[in-house]
Amino acid sequence: MTNDTETGKIKRWGITVPFEGIGLKDQIEIYKELADIGYTDIWSAEADGTDAFVPLALAAIASEDLRLGTAVVPVYTRGPALLAMQVDTISELAPNRFVLGLGTSSNVIVQKWNDIEFTEPYKKTKDTVQFLKEVLGGQKVRNQYSTFKVDGFKLGRQRPNGERTEVPIAVAALRPSMQKLSVIHGDGIIMNWLTSEDVVKVMDNLRSTGVDLSAKEIIARIFVLPTTDEKLARDIGRYLIGAYLNVPVYRKFHEWLGRSDQLQKMWDLWEASDRQGALAAIPDEVVDSLVLHGSPEECVEKIERYVENGVKTPVIALIPVGIDQLDCLRRLIRKN
Repeated sequence: MTNDTETGKIKRWGITVPFEGIGLKDQIEIYKELADIGYTDIWSAEADGTDAFVPLALAAIASEDLRLGTAVVPVYTRGPALLAMQVDTISELAPNRFVLGLGTSSNVIVQKWNDIEFTEPYKKTKDTVQFLKEVLGGQKVRNQYSTFKVDGFKLGRQRPNGERTEVPIAVAALRPSMQKLSVIHGDGIIMNWLTSEDVVKVMDNLRSTGVDLSAKEIIARIFVLPTTDEKLARDIGRYLIGAYLNVPVYRKFHEWLGRSDQLQKMWDLWEASDRQGALAAIPDEVVDSLVLHGSPEECVEKIERYVENGVKTPVIALIPVGIDQLDCLRRLIRKN
C-alpha cells in the first residue's frame, strides 16, 4: 500500500516509536489504538534509547495491520550475521509487513559511543545491503565484500511454513551518492532533517539515476511539535537543530541543500564552543521549516506538503514536550 499518485490520496501515515515517558509494555495498547484510528506504519529509531527491534516486536504482536520499519539500524554496530538474524526474526513476527531501514548513523554514535571506526560509509552500506539480500534470500554466504568478510553463514531457523517472506531494504541517505545508492541497490530511501521544499531537490537527484521510482519506498522522518506556543516550539527546535546539524554528516547535507548562508553563523559559533550563541543564531524560518509546529491540524497540513513533493511514507517524530502525547496522536491523522 503506497500513495495513490493518480488521486493524490495519502495511503500511508507513520509514527516513530517508542513514546517517551510511557513504559514499553504499556505501549502495546497504544499501538492497537493507532492502527484503529488510521496510522498505517510504526517506525523505530536507534540512537541512545531503546534498540530498533524490541519496540517493533511489541507492535507486531499488538496489531496485524501495522507495517513496521526501522529508521534506522546502523550498518556498523552489529556484525552482519547478527543483523541478519534480527531482521529474520522480526520478519517472522510480521511477514510481508516489515521494512528494514539501514543507515550509516554518525561518527558520534559509531565511533565515540561504540568504539568502532567510522570508515568508508558508502561502501559499508552497499556491502551490507548486498549481504542481506543474499542471506535473506536463503543463500549460504561465503563472500569477501569490500568492507567485511562472511565465511559460510546461512540463516538456520526453520519457519513453520518453510518459507521466508521478502524484506524490503530502505537506505537512510543524506549525501547525493548515498541517495542514488538507496534506489539503485536498495528498495528505497529514508530522509531525515529536511524541509518539504528540500524533498524536491532529493527527488530530482533520485530521478537522475534513471530508476523507476514508482516501485521504490520514499520515506521521510518529520519532527513535529503540535503546540501553538511558538516560543516553546522554537526553543526546542533550536536545541534539536544544534544537536543534529553540527554533526558532520548533517552539516554536509545542509550545505548540499544550499543552507550554508543561513547556518554558517551557527556552525562558526558552535566550533568556537559558544553553544548558546550558536542556537540563538539559527533563523526562525529554519526552525519553523525543520521542526513543524502549530495545532495538530496545522501540523498535518504541513506534513502533507512533504507528500505533495514526493514522499510516500511520512513518519512523524513526535516531540513530547509541553503536550499531551496521546491527545496529539489522536489528532495527527491524515485527512484522506
